[in-house]
Amino acid sequence: MITFAGHVNQLGIMDASFSMDLYEEGAHIVLRAALPGVKPEDVDISISGDTITIKGETKTEQDTKQENYHRREMRYGSFTRSTALPTRVDHEKTEATFKDGVLTVTMPRAEEVKPKAIKVKSTVEPEQTSEI
Repeated sequence: MITFAGHVNQLGIMDASFSMDLYEEGAHIVLRAALPGVKPEDVDISISGDTITIKGETKTEQDTKQENYHRREMRYGSFTRSTALPTRVDHEKTEATFKDGVLTVTMPRAEEVKPKAIKVKSTVEPEQTSEI
């Protein structure tokens, strides 16, 4: 397996070096990743807790023999990259599109838990009146 050049993250996994933007747009968190040469069907996206992971693979074309290269910088093989999200998202309503080598993942923010008023009940029993 050949991985994209990158750095080792906190989990000890090599992060890919593809460019990625993560920003807020209205009620959504948007992630855009530059994945030139990658086919949409070769990309997997998962959201677990507050982390999004993009995995994929680029396949090499074996038209030229290895020894005929003067320089080989094109990257082929598997890649993965994970990043923390700034807020909880509704992964059920998340959408992903792929156009011109750019993956766009649009994630609506999760609805915050609405505050609920809790009535405090007294554990003290009311005084009983006795007849004299």
